[in-house]
Amino acid sequence: MRMYDLIMKKKHGQSLTDEEIRFLVNGYTKGEIPDYQMSAFLMAVCFQGMDEAETLSLTMAMAESGEMLDLSAIHGMKADKHSTGGVGDKTSLILGPMVASLDVPVAKMSGRGLGHTGGTIDKLESFPGFSVAISNEKFIENVNRMKLAIIGQTAELAPADKMLYALRDVTATVDQLSLIASSIMSKKLAAGSDVIVLDVKAGSGAFMKTYEDARKLAETMVKIGNGASRKTYGVISDMNQPLGFAVGNILEVKEAIGALNGRAPEDLNDACMTLASYMLLGAGRVKEIAEARELLAETVRSGAALLKLAEFVEAQGGDKRYVYEPDRFPKANLIYEVKAQADGYISAMNTEEIGLTSLVLGGGRETKESEIDLTVGIVFEKKIGAKVRVGDTIAVLHANDKEKLSAATKRLQNALTIGQTPVTPVPHILGVVEQ
Repeated sequence: MRMYDLIMKKKHGQSLTDEEIRFLVNGYTKGEIPDYQMSAFLMAVCFQGMDEAETLSLTMAMAESGEMLDLSAIHGMKADKHSTGGVGDKTSLILGPMVASLDVPVAKMSGRGLGHTGGTIDKLESFPGFSVAISNEKFIENVNRMKLAIIGQTAELAPADKMLYALRDVTATVDQLSLIASSIMSKKLAAGSDVIVLDVKAGSGAFMKTYEDARKLAETMVKIGNGASRKTYGVISDMNQPLGFAVGNILEVKEAIGALNGRAPEDLNDACMTLASYMLLGAGRVKEIAEARELLAETVRSGAALLKLAEFVEAQGGDKRYVYEPDRFPKANLIYEVKAQADGYISAMNTEEIGLTSLVLGGGRETKESEIDLTVGIVFEKKIGAKVRVGDTIAVLHANDKEKLSAATKRLQNALTIGQTPVTPVPHILGVVEQ
């Protein structure tokens, strides 16, 4: 088998076999296939596409290129949730404890924030002492004991995906549906859960800017998951404005704690209830979504979900007192109110720019080595549809540097559009792909 022949075959729009796809993935991972040949193949895929069988083969080959996390020692159906990346997305901190308190194991592998999107691990590390650097044995033990644990992604997980993504990033081959879907799903399949619920974002703050593109991605990933014998659902959600009101690590943790005390903003509550309901449905804990939503609401009313968050934080070295006393968290030194510049209605929010505003303040990473300021960020008082008058506070910036605050203020003001016509925001949940 020669890489030259596989490039030629794909260039002419022919389908590759599972054996051929594994040959090229394994060869590239081992350094036997050079970058220039893999680049040519990736470009051929961008022009000719891949069918369902090829996409599944590519995903499995990447998933199996490194460590496949063995969760067979965990009792019951393991459920996981993955977001394609958004702004203000703190759902894992809320739905993880909710689902775990209903005896469904949540064995989650999460990442750090990069660019305009935040990361679950950074938010969790806001709790003093919290660590995701626990052994696989401790990870499994914690899930069996209290149904919830979160660890960081390891270098051994799907190494072929890391190599291919780095190459795609510099060869203009990132935005191809099969390549995107296989990249995401290879890591989720390697992480070992039985049930995978995908939160596929659509809008100005998402990788997929339109609902149509987000739905295509969701459908492709659900087919991959089900083809790999994992119960998989795709929830398509709106990212044309931040999720909830808070953007920034500690600020989002506080909002998550508030949600577990029954004070979730409507869109954040809808996101968590929907995603968690499908986790319960896939795990066989319930037979229908309405039953799941009632059970999940009770975990908040009873305090069971908040207690589970505290147990989880403590089990991974964190100070659980912060769960019950969130005012213990450190605060930024500078607080600045961003005011409306005109009368009217907030008609649009450039959510990517809002995420970058938090990054400018120091709340995100421009590179993997960047240090994060956990205290900075934005808390909105108004979102799309709100009526405002000149001088009304739209958002409050939390900062520790005057120059960064000045730059962030201008950026945030430019990210907001005030129109003269009343606007009704779209529902947060735009659709669900079940098979």
